Amino acid sequence: MTSSSAKKRDLLTLADLDVAEIDLLFARATELKRSLKAGQTTRTLEGRTLGMLFEKPSTRTRVSFEVGMYQLGGHALFLSSKEIQLGRGETISDSARVLSRYLDALMIRTFAHENAEVLAQYASIPVINGLSDHFHPCQILTDMFTYQEKRGPLKGRKVAFVGDGNNMAHSWILASTKVGCHLTLACPVNYDPDPRVLSLAQRQPTVNGGGSVTLTRSPQEAVAGADLVITDTWTSMGQEQERQRRLRAFHGFQVDQTLMREAKKDALFMHCLPAHREEEVTSEVLDGEQSVVWDEAENRLHVQKAILEWLIRGHF
Repeated sequence: MTSSSAKKRDLLTLADLDVAEIDLLFARATELKRSLKAGQTTRTLEGRTLGMLFEKPSTRTRVSFEVGMYQLGGHALFLSSKEIQLGRGETISDSARVLSRYLDALMIRTFAHENAEVLAQYASIPVINGLSDHFHPCQILTDMFTYQEKRGPLKGRKVAFVGDGNNMAHSWILASTKVGCHLTLACPVNYDPDPRVLSLAQRQPTVNGGGSVTLTRSPQEAVAGADLVITDTWTSMGQEQERQRRLRAFHGFQVDQTLMREAKKDALFMHCLPAHREEEVTSEVLDGEQSVVWDEAENRLHVQKAILEWLIRGHF
């Protein structure tokens, strides 16, 4: 377990990382991926334990963190909020204090971002935001890593996000300041990103030349000349009762082959998954030559292994 006297770091949003740390994480993720492909064992977290607290169901987050800890020699515990004392009224702050006595790190996948913040405030061990309604830092780091792996640095590139101004959009807004890319978000009326996130991004230190964020109502304008096109589901977990209203609001925001032709010829397409085929994206695009969604999904494993090493050990 992490010593109570040791200085701990958390990863709740991309604001918790500087540019140099992102570069180090990506370099380590590359090493870990190469080692795994070569069949080499990396047991840097031997005897360490990660608690995975889930209030939202998951495929990629649970499997990638659990497998990642196993491959690094550690162990991951699945903790459903319905099956531990949180489900019977124990406060997040009290749970954080108790779990800190058993574990070396905590990952939370939750609805309200405030839950992750409270967990980090009261835990004496590192806390990782595996997803909240406001931010998805592990996914965005993976997306950035995947683009760099395929096309090189994102600095100066145009990134188009088409769809809901949700946790993915928020995290890309923060990413734009970190890597100096030019982000254009196409969102329907009433589905813009939270202005507080735009304000937070403006206060972040930037790379030389900085990045930029532009909002538009036109998917065509957003995608025109883009190096990377991203979308996400129109109806996220917890919004199911809004589905029909959202389908009407997002009409015309589907990423199809016609829209992709507005981007550069070598543009990549990403989606954090799960995808609702023929809603926010067509199967033709999702399974097409420009799509890197399966590599993107795999890279969650490698990037999160680097994150786990960095937070639990304090170094690589």
